[in-house]
Amino acid sequence: MDLNEYLGLFLDESIEHLQAINSSLLIFEQRLDDEAVIDQIFRSAHTLKGMSGTMGYDAIADLTHEMESALDLVRSKTQPATPELIDVLFVAAEQLETMVEDISQGGTGKLDVTTTVIRLKQFIDPDTESGKDTVKAAGTVMMNFECDVYSESVVRQSMASGYQAYVITVELSADVILKAARVYMVFDRLQNLGDVILSNPTSDELEQEQFETRFDVLFVTMKTAEDIQQEIKAVSEVAQVLIQPFEVSVEPAAAATLLEPVEETPAVNTSIETSTETQTPIAAKTIRVNLERIDRLMNLFEEFIIDRGRLERIAAEVGSSDLTETVERIKRGTNELQSLVLTLRMMPIEQVFNRFPRMVRSVSKDVGKNIKLHITGAETELDRTVIDEIGDPLVHLIRNAVDHGIESKADRISAGKPVEGNLSLRAYHSGNRVFIEIEDDGAGINQERVTKIALEKGLLTEEEATLLTPEEAAMLLFAPGFSTAETVTDLSGRGVGLDVVKSKIESLGGEVFVETKRGEGTIFRISLPLTLSIISAMLVKLDQETYAIPLTAIIETTSLKQDVILQAHREKVFDFRGQLVPLISLNQVYGLPHVEADAYSVVVVRSGEKLAGLMVSELIGQQEIVMKPLGSYLEGIRAISGATILGDGQVALIIDSNALLRK
Repeated sequence: MDLNEYLGLFLDESIEHLQAINSSLLIFEQRLDDEAVIDQIFRSAHTLKGMSGTMGYDAIADLTHEMESALDLVRSKTQPATPELIDVLFVAAEQLETMVEDISQGGTGKLDVTTTVIRLKQFIDPDTESGKDTVKAAGTVMMNFECDVYSESVVRQSMASGYQAYVITVELSADVILKAARVYMVFDRLQNLGDVILSNPTSDELEQEQFETRFDVLFVTMKTAEDIQQEIKAVSEVAQVLIQPFEVSVEPAAAATLLEPVEETPAVNTSIETSTETQTPIAAKTIRVNLERIDRLMNLFEEFIIDRGRLERIAAEVGSSDLTETVERIKRGTNELQSLVLTLRMMPIEQVFNRFPRMVRSVSKDVGKNIKLHITGAETELDRTVIDEIGDPLVHLIRNAVDHGIESKADRISAGKPVEGNLSLRAYHSGNRVFIEIEDDGAGINQERVTKIALEKGLLTEEEATLLTPEEAAMLLFAPGFSTAETVTDLSGRGVGLDVVKSKIESLGGEVFVETKRGEGTIFRISLPLTLSIISAMLVKLDQETYAIPLTAIIETTSLKQDVILQAHREKVFDFRGQLVPLISLNQVYGLPHVEADAYSVVVVRSGEKLAGLMVSELIGQQEIVMKPLGSYLEGIRAISGATILGDGQVALIIDSNALLRK
């Protein structure tokens, strides 16, 4: 057996248990006597210890072992929980996340956790004086082969395939000189007979000779105990070999829970609040599927969508009613299939939101504030690609809200507000988009200060400054280079790096808006597409070339005669519902010949608060398209976000209206 086969399962399970630990720690901090919460943290730490030991990630196993030991004292009421214990458990959880993240990126998962282990050990045994003893103790994990559910599942699968499981105890001679070399020789012979599941001490400790003369091995093989004993005794300086059958003590049903969805952690309702209107439903039957398979399925379906477009074009040209009817049936079926395939790529945004409670706790503690985080809509689903990318922008916005947006205790008291500040994180669906809101009840954004800095930097004129609304002033914070050291102080940090946040969100096909009211707070609202791969678009002609404009950016299409096109500030504009909107000639943008006409087809698009009319040669119609990235050779083309293959085999470039309106 190759343990690498279990790496994906290990990572999935580890992430779920770490999420459970984080959520439960926040409740534990508020309710130190909540036995159910303590049990939840203990069980998750215990399972992590076993899984990491099985996989050979000893730093994780050592740290979770000490967490488990400390929590066991609290469970048994031998020692009361203390604020110091809570703090070190939060630190341990953060270190565990770091190690698991490193493993997921191909690393070894090693991290110096000595200080944290010492702090935990000092809680377990207040008489502990040196880190040396602690580290040594941390290496004695699983001395009695307490086999966790994960390890037993490996053994069960082996036994189901005809393997036998044994615990092998090897005693080396008392006068052995090169212990590590003898251990290596024993393991080398064992690898020729079967597979080592666990060792005690761990492989690293054996290699560093951190043991006396005895070590234990959990081993699966097709060979008999006599064969194993004969092989090991052939190694020089092996004094004794004891082989015992390994008994699987956990019921099969319990072991099988490893492959079942982890039950959702209870919502945090103290310093962290999540809203729920219904009870948690019974978990549906699920299986784990490698993400690469889903991506491959998605790629195949995208090709099918392209072929469907070709078939629709052929049916229209042939004019056969039977063929047209068949194509319509295929279209209905593929529409339903498309919904199912896209659903496979959807993941709850909870995976991103789960990191914020601990972060808010840490940052608010550092700056000396009391802040209550309210989370709603964590079950809202987004495309996996968006989930992977949206985390960093949200971290930035939330840190700014905690660190700078919400006032200090003294300022809140002076303003007649409660000492405890409120930060809300919401997610919800609306149409074919997902909205994420970060709202604080802080001082709001100082419009006068923002406007003054914008004037100093030449971002707007005096006349424009007098017409700014609070929301328009707030959007200036997203201008590149807006922030300065002085801005960080006087603007309470608003604007630090927000141009990067905006760029990242727009690269995902999203938009960001700001609402603020002086003295009452600020809302950052992010709008994101449900999926990035298959989108609805308006096909247009520019000269003889076909282009696509995503429907999510379009307000409406219209036709403009020459006599309604006006000039303002040397630009063409037109009256759109009482508002002068600039006209942009796409032919001019992309270097195509401009043809004068009595009337022009115009696509009215929006980006944030900005509107523009895009002049095109011809409107073709709406169509679902498969969005493909541009190659590196074409990446520099202005206002082009990708390309698609049409039903007739043509390649159409996809217009990025956000980039067109960005000035």
